[in-house]
Amino acid sequence: MSTHAGATVTHVRVLEGPNLYFTRPAVLLTLSVPGYLAAERDVLVDVARGLGVRRSEPGRPGTEARQRFVLRVVERAVRSVAAGAGSARLGVRARAGAAPEELLVAVAVRNRGRAVALGEELGPLLATLLAGEDTHDAVASAAGRVRATPVGDVLRPLRPRIPTVCVTGTNGKTTTTRLIAHLAMTAGRRTGWSSTDGVLIQGELVEYGDFSGPAGARTVLADKGMEFAVLETARGGMLLKGLGTAYNHVSVVTNVSADHLGVNGIDTLDQLAEVKAIITRVTRPDGWVVLNGDDPRVWAMRGAAGGRPWCFTLSPDAPALREAIDAGGRGITVLDGQLTVLAPGHSPVRLLPVTDVPVTLAGLSEHNVANALAAAAAGLAAGLPHDAVVEGLRTFLPDAEHNAGRMNVYSLPIDGGEVTFIVDMAHNEAGLEALLRVARGLKPPGSQVLLGLGTGGDRTDEILVNLGELAGLGADRVYIEHKEHYLRGRTMAGLETKLREGLSRVGVTPVASSETELEGLVALLGDARDGDVLAEMVHSHQALVHTWLLEHGGRVDDPAAIARKVGAANGRHEADDRIAALWAMDDDVRRIAAAHALARDFPDDGRVLYELAGTYDSAGREEEAVARYDEALARPLREPFHRRALIQKGSTLRHLGRLEESLAIFDQLAADWPDNPAVVAFRAFTLHDLGRDPEALRTALEHLIAASADPDVQRYPGSLARFTAAIADDRPDLPVEG
Repeated sequence: MSTHAGATVTHVRVLEGPNLYFTRPAVLLTLSVPGYLAAERDVLVDVARGLGVRRSEPGRPGTEARQRFVLRVVERAVRSVAAGAGSARLGVRARAGAAPEELLVAVAVRNRGRAVALGEELGPLLATLLAGEDTHDAVASAAGRVRATPVGDVLRPLRPRIPTVCVTGTNGKTTTTRLIAHLAMTAGRRTGWSSTDGVLIQGELVEYGDFSGPAGARTVLADKGMEFAVLETARGGMLLKGLGTAYNHVSVVTNVSADHLGVNGIDTLDQLAEVKAIITRVTRPDGWVVLNGDDPRVWAMRGAAGGRPWCFTLSPDAPALREAIDAGGRGITVLDGQLTVLAPGHSPVRLLPVTDVPVTLAGLSEHNVANALAAAAAGLAAGLPHDAVVEGLRTFLPDAEHNAGRMNVYSLPIDGGEVTFIVDMAHNEAGLEALLRVARGLKPPGSQVLLGLGTGGDRTDEILVNLGELAGLGADRVYIEHKEHYLRGRTMAGLETKLREGLSRVGVTPVASSETELEGLVALLGDARDGDVLAEMVHSHQALVHTWLLEHGGRVDDPAAIARKVGAANGRHEADDRIAALWAMDDDVRRIAAAHALARDFPDDGRVLYELAGTYDSAGREEEAVARYDEALARPLREPFHRRALIQKGSTLRHLGRLEESLAIFDQLAADWPDNPAVVAFRAFTLHDLGRDPEALRTALEHLIAASADPDVQRYPGSLARFTAAIADDRPDLPVEG
């Protein structure tokens, strides 16, 4: 850092590859120029004229007009020094910084030494010019010192000779990177990829840590036998170091949403989109830019992109899809439930049904449908065979092996049943919305969603509050969990305050607060009941959480298990058609035989065993039916079938003359389901058989009167209530109100 009166170079950063300002290496200079913003008009006019700045009206001190004038002066000063040092044609970009007195100046360079020297000379030069020194002499002296500096390393970003795919976005980039790599390996290519998890070659971790910047690209491409590279490209690496490669063959942008705003000078979504677009500007002209057509900021990137547009969208009617095709590009979408590729002048090419792509969770996870579309487009654009892409989509599982920490779904036994546990990073608003959508989509009727809420400290206060509000709206119960390794300047108490503020906006109070994700897991399970869905936002303890779940009897849900849960959440069972066929049979013997065949295919399925019991009941084989109902009730059997199994068992016991057992069942059902008319009616039948007719009549009438909206019933509420209460008391008739 060089400091002088009126102007300070606070930071000199060498960007070793394509960056926000240029598609080649650059040096980024951060300046503080309070002296220039406050200087007298005539002083600045003299400085500007000496440097050859035209239209040199500086504006009033401290105004935005003054800031823009100073930007032109600084840009001209850089060009003058560079020209004197021997670089006559130079790329220079200047823009305002985060504070009014801060300016950012990027200069395209080839050598590290000269780049740093230019940065070191700029502050003193600007200060001397403001002090009135002769412009020609000051510039010549600065240029001479730059020219005398050793040129240093030549900045040469890698020029990949193998198909290279760069992936960026706010959400989904890690999943998409992993999936593209899986497609390439399925095609038999030796594949390496870099991401926030590390560097992997053929699925083996060779470097652990965040390698979503240039170091990851270098490590992957250094492997001499590499045939296919996938590079996750995060915002931080692009801003701080530039890209690791001079170009790519395919670029993918998943989305742009609020995350990490207020960091590294990126304060708005438009600025964030500008950073994400870097990878599209260096895509080869014969390559492809795969862009989210459902995100306007992403789709707008095609205007400055280097390659041809390939739109991915969830909607076959999206305008972006038509625009891509009309421009001679490609599209991929969901058509008639299938991933489908569209190209101008060709018939649609269908890949496979969405429900056959495991990462989509039977189509439930919309954001992973989008990720699958993006990955398929990238794979095809990079030259992978159609069949390999289809097989890769079919075999990439949402588990800890293929996609650790991203929408991993487990089943976990608890006392009295089983719960679903979802592990997902869900680090921002879009991620939390996606997690809650999946959790609700896996929740069977009558169950609840319990959420472990937490994120990193490098989010704005607004984002933290919004996360709390989203959690309160989308989950039935919320538990705050801290990420001790991701506080990033905040305290646990400060971060929790913001989350609680968002929860309070929607009238929700968190159930508990835990200092670690593992402690949060235990808190969630402590309150869970059979059928509940537990969703945890896991950052630092993903491996520990995975191991803990397996050690405590959990199992990773395979695609079939997930499909069953999605169906159950929608009131469906995968054997619905066969169950319906049972009850379409007229012959009791055939129906029982078919039910046994079904039970052999689903031996531990409470719903199927319940239907089997019903076939014995309907055939009049009631003793056997009671035993079968007990078998069904001993398994996880969710509502409404658990209630129905008890009703049917209680009714069958009544038919068998086991009246006290029958009444015990209906008493409990009445306590649990007091407003259920079927329970009231069946209980009244049992009371009648026990000779307790007044009680049977009274309870039936009490329910009828309470539940009826008939205007005549509503006219006589007092009389009906008194008459009903008097049934067992043998009192004389009471007058009717008029």
